[in-house]
Amino acid sequence: MRICFLMYSWDKVYPDGDSTIRMIHEAVSRGHTVAITHATNLTVRDSIAQAFCKVFVKGQKISSNIASFYRNAQFNQQKLPLAAFDAIFIRLNPPLDPIVLNFLDSVREDTFIMNDLDGVRIANNKMYTASLHDPDNEFIPVTHVSKDKDYLARVLAESPNDKMVLKPLNGYGGKGVILLEKSAAQSARSLLDFYIGDQERGNYVILQEYVEGAELGDIRILMLNGKAIGAMRRIPPPDDVRSNVHAGGSVIKYQLTEREKRLCAHIGPKLVRDGLFFAGIDVINGKLIEVNVMSPGGIARINRLNGVRLQEKVIDFIEHMVSTKSHLSPRKQVFRPLLTEAEALN
Repeated sequence: MRICFLMYSWDKVYPDGDSTIRMIHEAVSRGHTVAITHATNLTVRDSIAQAFCKVFVKGQKISSNIASFYRNAQFNQQKLPLAAFDAIFIRLNPPLDPIVLNFLDSVREDTFIMNDLDGVRIANNKMYTASLHDPDNEFIPVTHVSKDKDYLARVLAESPNDKMVLKPLNGYGGKGVILLEKSAAQSARSLLDFYIGDQERGNYVILQEYVEGAELGDIRILMLNGKAIGAMRRIPPPDDVRSNVHAGGSVIKYQLTEREKRLCAHIGPKLVRDGLFFAGIDVINGKLIEVNVMSPGGIARINRLNGVRLQEKVIDFIEHMVSTKSHLSPRKQVFRPLLTEAEALN
């Protein structure tokens, strides 16, 4: 298999907790041709979508230690047509640059792309939960999305609860998540001014029902092909409402409850229909808070907590999807020798 990881910069990888490098390591260890590239490296020449790639050199010793693998990885750098790859795995941090997906649109018939481009378009921000049918709010908390400050201030004032959660629509990693209390309505208006900015050209924000138990943390569940493959509880630091590890949270081992299993069963088919084969969902007290489809993390920590290797399941799935492609495009046969050359260059 020939796979390209469209990801954040290699020098931004944190080996101890990074999920992407574990999937890269698994693919390289299996003998696959593996390349990495970044959004800024995409280009088109002669109507062919290409990327300046780093291709892992074949024949190098592959350490079982992730940190050692990261330090000693050897690459050949070459501009390669995207259609030469059997699979492209999108591992970019939000917010989504829609132009990146335009580059990939031209190769979607040739190459398995995870996650699906249309799925990423509709689910790359926090509005996606609104498309998951739940009229009685059994699994999804009451959520408002707007840039109308007067409306949001009124929602807060009329809420039956004493507090709500405010967050930017395109945020990730817990950035910008704050707790609003009705007793501090004047401060809330100031915060809306700050988050939204100019109301016409400003930013959309989410104002969401506060789910009881949030102060105890949330559950990150990794979903593969519509099924839960692993979970962990994330606990916020004493002085913060955010459970994200990047925001200072910690993690402990966790087993899904029956309610959480029902939640996964409720949303799993929708994820698959939208081509969102690998996703991370964040759950508090049995309610879905967010769906993460761009670059969901958690593999390293869930592995350590449970003595598992979730990256094996992910690469198994990609191999299966590639093997079931009904045909190889004619241009893939033309482009493949370029990849063979790239992985063997000295």
